[in-house]
Amino acid sequence: MPSPIDVVLPCLDEAAALPGVLAALPPGYRAIVVDNGSRDGSPEIAARHGARVVHEARRGYGAAVHTGLEAAQAELVCVLDADGSFDPTELPALVAPLASGAADLVVGRRRPVAAGVWPWHARAGTALVAALLRHRGVPLRDLSPIRVARREALLGLGVTDRAFGYPLELLIRAAAAGWRIRELDVRYSHRAAGTRSKVSGSVRGTLRATRDFAGVLRAVERSR
Repeated sequence: MPSPIDVVLPCLDEAAALPGVLAALPPGYRAIVVDNGSRDGSPEIAARHGARVVHEARRGYGAAVHTGLEAAQAELVCVLDADGSFDPTELPALVAPLASGAADLVVGRRRPVAAGVWPWHARAGTALVAALLRHRGVPLRDLSPIRVARREALLGLGVTDRAFGYPLELLIRAAAAGWRIRELDVRYSHRAAGTRSKVSGSVRGTLRATRDFAGVLRAVERSR
């Protein structure tokens, strides 16, 4: 029997999306829902649908993901948004290059399935940050919240950001460590009805994430 794979799902008020996301996980993929202060019953719904639920009181995407990694027990760990915008059945395709030894980190490149899925302000912000990453030798076109790597290796990178800058710092540290990073296309859909993006759902959210990204880039420059 193949070894199980843990799926970390940072969660803040995703009650409307969780049943569908959890039901779509492939066999052998174990959900760890990291509740980050939900007020809509997300933890209870996640537990009813078979997920392991852990809690992180510190608000922030990076804080939730880090807590999920610490709670995980599998060798391979996926990180996936809990809002229904990604299809969990695509996870095995991302895992395959890692499991075969062809990559150390696999990330998804978002491909919107319909107009309006990815607002212009979020797309523009992502394109800018991705261009800065490529300038630093990180071969990516997106800064996607869906990725796969080995748990111990991820924790060993020592990522310190606990806000929206977490994935950017992770990628910079992984590239500096010589990781083989591979980017694969994934479908990107509308979030489940009744949920709202903390980043792309508003210009304010995108600006907040961009601020966090800029802070990470400044820290990297100071450390050189």
